[in-house]
Amino acid sequence: MEGSLCCCVFQRTRREWRPLEDRSCTDLPWFLLFTVFCVGMGCICSYTIVTGGAARLVFGYDSYGNTCGQRNEPIEGVRLSGLDHRDRQYVFFLDPCNIDIVQRKIKSLALCVSLCPGEEMKTYEDLKTFAMLNGSELCSYELAGHKYPGLPERFDKCPKLPVPPSKALPVFNRCTPVDVSCYAKFAEAVVTFVSDNSVLHRLIAGVMASKEIIIGLCLLALGLSMILMVIIRYISAVLVWILTAMVVLGSLAGTSVLWWLYIDHRLFSNTTAPRVAKETSEEAELDLDKRQALLVYAASATVFTVILLLLMLFMRKRVALTIALFHVAGKVFIHLPLLTLQPFCTFLALLVFWIYWVLVLLFLGTTGNPQQSEETGLTEFRLTGTLQYLTWYHAVGLVWISEFILACQQMTVAGAVVTYYFTRDKNRLPLTPILSSVLRLLRYHLGTVAKGSFIITLVKVPRLVLMYLHNQLKGKENACARCLLKTCICCLWCLEKCLNYLNQNAYAATAINSTSFCTSARDAFVILVENALRVAAINAVGDFVLFLGKVLIVTSTAFAGVLLLNYQRDFAEWLLPLFIVCLFSFLVAHCFLSIFEIVVDVLFLCFAIDTKYNDGTPGKEFYMDKALMVRVGSRSSIRVRLSGLQTEWSPGPLSALD
Repeated sequence: MEGSLCCCVFQRTRREWRPLEDRSCTDLPWFLLFTVFCVGMGCICSYTIVTGGAARLVFGYDSYGNTCGQRNEPIEGVRLSGLDHRDRQYVFFLDPCNIDIVQRKIKSLALCVSLCPGEEMKTYEDLKTFAMLNGSELCSYELAGHKYPGLPERFDKCPKLPVPPSKALPVFNRCTPVDVSCYAKFAEAVVTFVSDNSVLHRLIAGVMASKEIIIGLCLLALGLSMILMVIIRYISAVLVWILTAMVVLGSLAGTSVLWWLYIDHRLFSNTTAPRVAKETSEEAELDLDKRQALLVYAASATVFTVILLLLMLFMRKRVALTIALFHVAGKVFIHLPLLTLQPFCTFLALLVFWIYWVLVLLFLGTTGNPQQSEETGLTEFRLTGTLQYLTWYHAVGLVWISEFILACQQMTVAGAVVTYYFTRDKNRLPLTPILSSVLRLLRYHLGTVAKGSFIITLVKVPRLVLMYLHNQLKGKENACARCLLKTCICCLWCLEKCLNYLNQNAYAATAINSTSFCTSARDAFVILVENALRVAAINAVGDFVLFLGKVLIVTSTAFAGVLLLNYQRDFAEWLLPLFIVCLFSFLVAHCFLSIFEIVVDVLFLCFAIDTKYNDGTPGKEFYMDKALMVRVGSRSSIRVRLSGLQTEWSPGPLSALD
């Protein structure tokens, strides 16, 4: 029986892989659990709306707990609460520049007003005139507008003079100063690397002046990423062998230099032997230590170089397999062009969810019981008691649902690639393999991706908590505690990466056999262990080739940006636009080439299964692409049946890669 988190002992049974033959629902209890969890996320949003948190965020509320634009109920112990503000729709801050840098919030007294001041007011007479003409009183509610100039309370309960002109924010109904210069301190706290406001203004001006160029360069990076996924199969061989040559030559050169230094130092010591008597014992010991250190370094480098050369000699055929998989992956994108849309769909889904998550988090910030601050006397709404755990539940939801969306992408790509690989006649592929894979995911395998993403969440959440504690305790903990925290964070990060890789292969195994997550993870793990050297070669060489692809896209986009921005002679003006372009191009390249990496990994798993259970004989013909057969070959003759005719074909040793 299968355990809830793959912790039980499996009974090993020999089971044949039957690609795409049977299809059934997998991990249904986990799909129900994930559904219940999502319902809980929805209930949190509903709770914030019902209790008024959403309304307080959107419409705003004053410092006495009254929501603007509504009739309010009195709050026990809070004076001036329970007012009818249906004619006062905007939030006005008496001192909008009084900002708490740490909490990122305005500490000023807030009032609900019917109109934001559109012009600067320098005296209390101006406040009185504004109140009499527009009916919008900008001082505290208990002060009469026609008495503003003579009231002693005006210094504490009226706006700080001069009152800057302001206008209401769309949707959120806050009176915001037109001149945001008073937020310079806040901006400097957020943008800590800018210490001079003039530099900040010049950088922003450079971005605004170059916005068309920035958009064009971002589109260029997008186009280069899509083109690279198709042509990388033609240049992968060149990149791989260039990398191999650089590694070999670099190791030989480094070893040679170390031996030369050792021999030169020893010859120099021998030529100065007659003067040894004049040297002190300390100098002699120091000279001996240098020679011994150089000897150790040279010997170690020699051992490393020999091992590296042996590995290169032993792994060269497996490198050829990596090149072959890259070649076939390029053909996959030609047959399945909709794969290039996967990064857009995933990003859109994540963006929609993150916007929803942030909104609900803001709703939670204005939900709860009203409490008066002892420091300022202002009324704030805070979650108390067990309701505080709603924020933690919401935080876990951010991780689990984000990982779920990414897992759905991996399952969708794996399903499409599996369909491509195990369809012998590529002309008989489904009309839209991507859509078919999405439908199979929605119908059968949502529970599997829910379980896989939950396992990642179990590792990621503790790592994020430890990172938060490390940042909070920075400078306060001792060296031992700091080292322990960093070690735990590093171990959890490594475990997360390993689980991500195993999950991705488990999704591919599920797409092939329609088995549950734990069964698929076990089967995929067995296949990967049996092909450990191939996996190492593909991950080492393939990851570096894809990294070079990212570097190529970023540098090409940056070079084009330098040429287009060159007319702006001020370096500071095009530094930020160029940084934005480079960052965007790297993110785009990473998204697209990550899809390419998933395709290569799934192809390898399919290839390993194909070569394990098929040998090319009648009834056990290979599924692999002909290009892969030509590059990989077979030790024995492979009989390929084409159009009902039996032909003999012997391309070379398949097991030469083993």
